[in-house]
Amino acid sequence: MPADSEGRARYPRYVDRCAGAHIWDVDGNRYIDYLLGYGPAILGHAHPDVNQAAIAELDRGHCFAPLWSPRQVELTEMLCKVVPGAEAALLLKTGSDATTAAVRLARIATGRDRVLRWGYNGWHDWSVHQPAGVPSASRAEEFDLNDLDGLAQRLSTGNPVACVVTMPFEYERSPAGHLEALRAVTHGHGALLVLDEMRSGFRLALGGAQEQLGVRADMACFSKALGNGYAISAVTGSAELMAGLAKTKISSTFFANPADMAAAHTTVRILAETDALERVWATGASLMAGLQEIVAEFGVPAEVVGYPPMPFLRFTAADVHEAERTRLAFFTETTRNGVLFHPDHQWFISAAHSAADLDKTLEVCVKAMVAAAAAA
Repeated sequence: MPADSEGRARYPRYVDRCAGAHIWDVDGNRYIDYLLGYGPAILGHAHPDVNQAAIAELDRGHCFAPLWSPRQVELTEMLCKVVPGAEAALLLKTGSDATTAAVRLARIATGRDRVLRWGYNGWHDWSVHQPAGVPSASRAEEFDLNDLDGLAQRLSTGNPVACVVTMPFEYERSPAGHLEALRAVTHGHGALLVLDEMRSGFRLALGGAQEQLGVRADMACFSKALGNGYAISAVTGSAELMAGLAKTKISSTFFANPADMAAAHTTVRILAETDALERVWATGASLMAGLQEIVAEFGVPAEVVGYPPMPFLRFTAADVHEAERTRLAFFTETTRNGVLFHPDHQWFISAAHSAADLDKTLEVCVKAMVAAAAAA
């Protein structure tokens, strides 16, 4: 697949269909998919049990706000069983909905306005990285996740902080105890910790990063793998914090729709009752090990980073032009040969990725690394 006029690899933009670990573009090309819609399809695309649960609700009628469905009760009760520290849950539609709701609840609980944030936390005014169209007063302040001393200084300077909102990690793994130390610093200044688990929730573990990394947030926000591709998100927290909902209005006509709730309930049940997450971890670990062998064999400056359910290959040549050439050559070749990796975003593994998919992926990665080495 050639590069475009600006030197970037061309990727399929329009998808005709997707199933399991594969997608087909409108030209009929099939790809082993490691994008998974930016991560939601933890069980694989178009999982039949998940789809069946959603379709059953659609057949019964789907849009009846301001009334609610029993699916709301079933899903929130399940979330309170599997998410550490969850005594109540609010169901919404998108990740941006959830993080923004959590910020408002933190402000209600603390009586403070100021917010510190790290990572990608959504597109709303307070969190969007791009400043265009956003009043400066609306934007939260960013901090460095790896600099706890700097965080402590930010927390102790200026107006009191309502909450610290952070992803638990992005590409690199979180150092042991780091998030607990961050929590201690945050609480030491009277602020709340909001963990943005859009990517890690129901993917790193059933209880997300809180379970896997041993941290307890005041509120946690989920979407993506929660619904295996259906539009749903959630905020969980203590009953005391979530009681702040009675003092504000966080509402949408479509928050009440039960089809997405049924899909999420089925997804979480499958993750809880089967070996799906074990298979995700095993496949991801094998992919990472295979990539590490390929990198070592060809000597291309690159490193395999991340957790097995969400790994990434970063090209690290000291010369930025060489790093970009090798990166472009690698991802152009993988795409041309039917393996869909994102060049600028961590990848995702699903329970539908098979041993044959993995073998094919590593076979293609060898070809791609040959191209990368030649471009170095």
